[in-house]
Amino acid sequence: MANYVGFPLGSNFGWGICGRYCTLELARLGETVLLPFVNPAQALPHDPLAAFELQRLLISQSRWERFERRGEVVQLDGPLLVAISGKNMTPSVNGVRGTRTVGYTFFEENVFDAAQIETARREYDVVATGSRWCTEILQNYGLANVATVIQGVDPHVFHPLPNAKALFRDRFVVFSGGKFEFRKGQDVVIRAYQVLQDKYRDVMLVNSWFNPWNWSRDTMAASPLIRFRPSDQPHVAAVNQLLAEHGIDVRRVITLPPQVNAVQAQAYHQTDVGLFPNRSEGGTNLVLMEYMACGKPVIATNSTGHRDVVHSQNALVISSPKTVTINSPRGERLAEWPEPNLDETVAHLEWAYHHREQLAALGMNGAREMAARPWSRPAVEFARLLEGR
Repeated sequence: MANYVGFPLGSNFGWGICGRYCTLELARLGETVLLPFVNPAQALPHDPLAAFELQRLLISQSRWERFERRGEVVQLDGPLLVAISGKNMTPSVNGVRGTRTVGYTFFEENVFDAAQIETARREYDVVATGSRWCTEILQNYGLANVATVIQGVDPHVFHPLPNAKALFRDRFVVFSGGKFEFRKGQDVVIRAYQVLQDKYRDVMLVNSWFNPWNWSRDTMAASPLIRFRPSDQPHVAAVNQLLAEHGIDVRRVITLPPQVNAVQAQAYHQTDVGLFPNRSEGGTNLVLMEYMACGKPVIATNSTGHRDVVHSQNALVISSPKTVTINSPRGERLAEWPEPNLDETVAHLEWAYHHREQLAALGMNGAREMAARPWSRPAVEFARLLEGR
């Protein structure tokens, strides 16, 4: 019996990367059929080899037409793994049911209403989440059939290299990654990095903050730490202007343009420490995991989804003793997020600057742990859920 998959595909956003790898890894375990709602060649223009392999998994028109229709719902003849679209808990692929349906979700807004939880009960036999944090939230709302499936990393792309830092050897380079938005905490990065920059002339910042969604980018207006005004400038110019307005010497900054996931490893290896003071992650933060997989040390929060991969033996941990309430424009409470400690973030950066050998050891601990999390691991866990085990 085939497993059917309805996941987004892509090479430059989290859901697309997850969909690419999980679908291909499931196909290694048994017959896997990709539903006809995404064109692999269009979704992966910079990854033609993977697109070709995924195209072979795409369901044929004749097979699709043979399925029974129950009203507006297509009834598959095998289990279905489908992405869940946001907090409303609706499937990303509408009007399709499997003999067993497993939904996969990441969410950062952790306040639900009864209708959203009821949708989850109705649509899925099991809801799998990308973190223990998300799993516990749904269980606390009374959803029983919930499992945790942690994302993976590609060890062929993200792994330690000997003498990896070929550039900027006379500089201490801080990396910050993730789309620019309030929950990712780039405002904390700016304030903490500024302190280090003002003390040491050999400090640099490399950031990868491209965000294609303006509504998400504009949430940074909620920050109490920086003054953010939306800009119509191209990404690199907009970020550099924001940094300059907050006292950052942009002559010591590299703002990366949008690029495909696999190319990021090249940038990671030229940096010394990753800074991830994220307020909320529904998953384990793919950028963080891939950075750690390269053997690079991190300064990171270990709240929300980060908690599954960040601890004191593989990172300098930023505590989050306070919380911040997230409201909609109408005043509706959407979430409660831990607030990272800025002073502690600054202190960790200072310690990292002066203790580079010890910092490197933390990085290798992280690399070993990420090496044990290839994408084949979540695929096996999904296969078990689809089988009802």
